[in-house]
Amino acid sequence: MQYDPIKKSLGKIVNRSVVSRILFYKLLDILLLRAWYIKREIRSFKQRTGNEADILDAGAGFGQYSYFMSSLSKNWRITAVELKSEEVEACNRFFSTIQHPRRTFFEEANLLTYRKKEGFDLILSVDVMEHIPEDDRVFENFCFSLKPGGLLLISTPSDRGGSNVHHELDESFIDEHVRDGYNWDEITKKLRAAGFSRIDRYYSYSRYGTLAWKLSMKYPISLLNLSKVFFVILPLYYLLTLPLSLCFNLIDVNKKQQTGTGLIVKAWK
Repeated sequence: MQYDPIKKSLGKIVNRSVVSRILFYKLLDILLLRAWYIKREIRSFKQRTGNEADILDAGAGFGQYSYFMSSLSKNWRITAVELKSEEVEACNRFFSTIQHPRRTFFEEANLLTYRKKEGFDLILSVDVMEHIPEDDRVFENFCFSLKPGGLLLISTPSDRGGSNVHHELDESFIDEHVRDGYNWDEITKKLRAAGFSRIDRYYSYSRYGTLAWKLSMKYPISLLNLSKVFFVILPLYYLLTLPLSLCFNLIDVNKKQQTGTGLIVKAWK
């Protein structure tokens, strides 16, 4: 399934007003289990680091995580990079309108070449690495760009069913993925080779999180990929399924997982 055309359609709705974009961010925060994990880790980072930090949102997409981080501290300086120029322009307009332009700035950049020597305390990479064939080079750029002791925080599919691939003959749910998911040891070795000194990782999206993902993301996206007409019935669909999805997300994020289709990785320079 191709996800980019759906993102473009969503972008047209999201970009109509400041209110529509903020509501869209709130919806993503509720629906996406990965957002629950990432926001928890960012809050933990803030407790350790405080109100002064330089942050890179690497592959910022719609900018929802930059928006969340900008709300945690008025002194955090956030650089958000994204490959798609239309997303960069839309996000810069939004942040200028809400009067955050001086501390949150979006720029068009390729992570294969983007690096800033010891420029950041935190680098955030959410649903990005599964799209990049030359991931080793990106990991090296991340390490180069972190200050000593800086943290790289990654959310990505695992090889335990990530991208909805459970067997050898299964196809990825998202056509734009170049890998179905990372093996636990594989990503650890790659990060160590890139120069990271300490690595921690744990699974997300257990069977509960996977059920929530199917209800809140897989089935709606599959319908929208067939026809944009299904945008009309989405409110009713979510009215019926959202309570169950939220319960599954809550269980997943509060229970240590022995396995899962997602990985949360923390690596320190």
